[in-house]
Amino acid sequence: MSDVQVVRSDEKERYEITVDGGVAGYTESVLASPGRVIYPHTEIDPAFGGRGLGTTLVGEAMADEARRGNTVIPVCPFVIKYLKSHDVPGLKIEWRPRDVEVAESAPTDEKQPGDEGVGDGRG
Repeated sequence: MSDVQVVRSDEKERYEITVDGGVAGYTESVLASPGRVIYPHTEIDPAFGGRGLGTTLVGEAMADEARRGNTVIPVCPFVIKYLKSHDVPGLKIEWRPRDVEVAESAPTDEKQPGDEGVGDGRG
């Protein structure tokens, strides 16, 4: 069984998901202003596709933002779709209608099940 962990990297402005100690993917987090964080892009290395790592990564990142009391501004289509289908207790979300509209029409099918749309170009 693989060791999967999600870690916050403030110096890289992102959360990373590691598998057996190696970085398998990340979700970028850019500080918009104190207490407000933009999520512009999520990517999972194709070698790790189909394991649900994108869902795990974004879920852990959103839970951490909720614990910190931050407001999340989702721009990445994967993050938007995650937040529209998962409840994150205590998380404050600032929805930008245009980003939601783009996410809803973005192709998010991946060739393997799991991390729909993650890593398919900048989102």
